[in-house]
Amino acid sequence: MTRISVCMAVYNGEKYIRQQLDSILMQLGADDEVIVSDDDSTDRTLAVVEEIGDRRIKVYHHHKMPQTFHLDYTTRNYENALMQTTGDYVFLSDQDDVWLPGRVDRMVMELQHAMLCLSDCYVGDENLNVEHKSYFDEVGMRVGVWKNIVRQTMLGCCMAFRRELLDVALPFPPTKVGHDLWLAMMATHYYNVSCIRLPLSIYRRHSRAVTTSGRASSFSLPFKIYYRLFIVQAYIKKVFQYKFTTDRKR
Repeated sequence: MTRISVCMAVYNGEKYIRQQLDSILMQLGADDEVIVSDDDSTDRTLAVVEEIGDRRIKVYHHHKMPQTFHLDYTTRNYENALMQTTGDYVFLSDQDDVWLPGRVDRMVMELQHAMLCLSDCYVGDENLNVEHKSYFDEVGMRVGVWKNIVRQTMLGCCMAFRRELLDVALPFPPTKVGHDLWLAMMATHYYNVSCIRLPLSIYRRHSRAVTTSGRASSFSLPFKIYYRLFIVQAYIKKVFQYKFTTDRKR
């Protein structure tokens, strides 16, 4: 019997987290789990989670360390969540979206022949009013390592993957690389990725979101070049390290 782990990295998410967890839990079995990794929230996030009272929710406290880039806080928090998983299939979840009925079953079906799959999603405002009927169409969805280094379109909250991917992907690079980009790069390089061109969730886009998520970035061109060069460096380093480790085990 296969089991599912849902990883949710949270920080001050009391406003939307109950709605998201409700939409997830109704799709899970009795032996599945939701890993909530909390990054020292200062609001009622954990109180709301506790009020739900579902034994499938497992809360882990992640005591964040100072980071140079804001994105690194999210990456480290997701890394902590992923390290706690026990399921055969792993789903990533934001704290403020909503999963549509049938999402889990549809993506598990896709994972029978892919290491990682991405579903399309509706893009909504903070009240979940749909602004774009297809995230894939909005960003020009592209699968591939180099294509996503140029412009990332593979969104973490739309991802699910088989557990084996973690053997390659963890640990994450120490800085500057988003968790979802890294997982997508490792899956694309070593395995295969599948896209479900059907919206299976509503992605809530609001002012407190960490990433630009398809919107134009405000960073300068020199910074964008520097950032991508660092990603390329981390990618090449990982590939050679993994090859060296694998060769030694043979």
